[in-house]
Amino acid sequence: MNDTPDNDPIETELDAEIAATEADDLAPLDAVIAERDQWRDRALRAAAEAENVKRRTEGQMNDARAYAIQRFARDLLGVADNLERALQAAPKDAEGAAGGLVTGLEMTQKSLLSAFESNGLKRVAPQSGEAFDPHFHQAMMEQPSADVPGGSVIQTLQAGFELFGRTVRPAMVVVAAKGSGGGTAGGYAASAEASGGNFDAKA
Repeated sequence: MNDTPDNDPIETELDAEIAATEADDLAPLDAVIAERDQWRDRALRAAAEAENVKRRTEGQMNDARAYAIQRFARDLLGVADNLERALQAAPKDAEGAAGGLVTGLEMTQKSLLSAFESNGLKRVAPQSGEAFDPHFHQAMMEQPSADVPGGSVIQTLQAGFELFGRTVRPAMVVVAAKGSGGGTAGGYAASAEASGGNFDAKA
């Protein structure tokens, strides 16, 4: 006779007890693994938050530094303007003491502009023909021009300054009217006719 069938219930019971014992033994390990994953997730979140705070703080400090310099720079622009006016009024062929004074003014202006440049404050003085940029230029007047295309700078009346890409003071410029640059006399008239408006050339 084959007694294998009589042992099957015993083996099944033993297998069940072994599986239950293994499950009981692994339960604490699973809990430890779950807790480890939870703490790792918290650590990663904390590190990311610390990095964000660091970046935000650096940005705020840079902004505060730039604004502090900007206020100081704006106060010094009056000095730069006065130096430029003095040099424009000074005689070009001065000799002796007057010549020495003019040379001193030129050196002072050069030194001041160099100090501005080294601290990120750049002079904005567009040349004739450069495109008008509303971020750095302020149009004081508009007039027709035979040499400069419409929307371009004809003349800089007062230099502007920008600090780290921010306008401290816009350059005051004269802008060519629409229709300029094509040799047409009277850009305003051409612009008015093109738009269907009425334009009195005698006005």
